[in-house]
Amino acid sequence: MGFEYVKALHLIFIVTWFAGLFYIVRLFIYQTEALEKPEHERLILKPQLDLMARRLWYIITWPSAILTLIFGFWVLTYRWGYLQQEFMQAKLIFVGLLYVYQGYSQVLFSRLQRGEARWTSTQLRLWNEVSTLLLFAIVFLIVLKNTLSMLWGMLGLVGLFVVLLVAIKVYKNYRTK
Repeated sequence: MGFEYVKALHLIFIVTWFAGLFYIVRLFIYQTEALEKPEHERLILKPQLDLMARRLWYIITWPSAILTLIFGFWVLTYRWGYLQQEFMQAKLIFVGLLYVYQGYSQVLFSRLQRGEARWTSTQLRLWNEVSTLLLFAIVFLIVLKNTLSMLWGMLGLVGLFVVLLVAIKVYKNYRTK
């Protein structure tokens, strides 16, 4: 298979992986909020949300994460020299953090499937933004291929995180009114 096909498949699975990561935490929020509902609502909502989360997690998110890794490694076999470049080393660190993020999301998933909500819906909203920050870092590194600008990029990410925190706070205030 040619480089362009492998790269295209890698990109497709990155997109489906992130779609799964973004939506699964939304489902975690809904599951957590469903556990706070009166019993007659909870008995309807929880099984449906659990099923949706299970299907998303095991049919889309995990397979996409694995295929992203396979095709990413395959892409690197065409460009081994990239491993010597700082931008790729930094990008791979962020990708590693993304797999750590998914691993901890697995813990959250397993707990919620058992009906254990240890995090509030607000904490989960913040958790959801971690994958957004990682996405920004990874895309900017791979597109710009420049770690000299990384300091500015990291400052931009911190600024983005602050904006997201404020937006979450505003949304929470809006929901409680």
